[in-house]
Amino acid sequence: MTKILIVDDSITVRQQVIAALKPAGFELAEAGDGEEALTQLLSGLAARLVICDVNMPKLNGLEMLERLRSEASIAATPVLMLTTEGQPEYIARAKALGAKGWMVKPFKPDLLVAAVKKLTA
Repeated sequence: MTKILIVDDSITVRQQVIAALKPAGFELAEAGDGEEALTQLLSGLAARLVICDVNMPKLNGLEMLERLRSEASIAATPVLMLTTEGQPEYIARAKALGAKGWMVKPFKPDLLVAAVKKLTA
C-alpha cells in the first residue's frame, strides 16, 4: 500500500485529506508541522509522497522542503504543496526546491486523488 504523509497544522485539513485519499487505497500518516514531518521521515517513515501546507508553526512548509532536500536519505521524496497561499514567489520557491505540485485549499477531493495517483505511479 502506498504511504502518504500529510503535513498540516490544521487537524480539520488533515481529516479532509484522509477522507479523500483513504477510499482511494492510500495508507496515511500525519504530522502537525514541518519539524514533526522531518522527524518521522528521518526515523524511517517510508512515505512515497508528502502533502504539505505552507503556513505552519515551528517549521513552515517551504523551510521543511528545504531541509528535506538537504537530507540525503529523504531528499528524493516527492512533495505536493497543499495550501491557501497562491503567491507566485512562494510557488516559484517551492518549485525551485523541487516540489512536484501546488494545490490551493479548499481542494476538490477528486483532483487531489488524481494528483496523488499521478505523483505516486
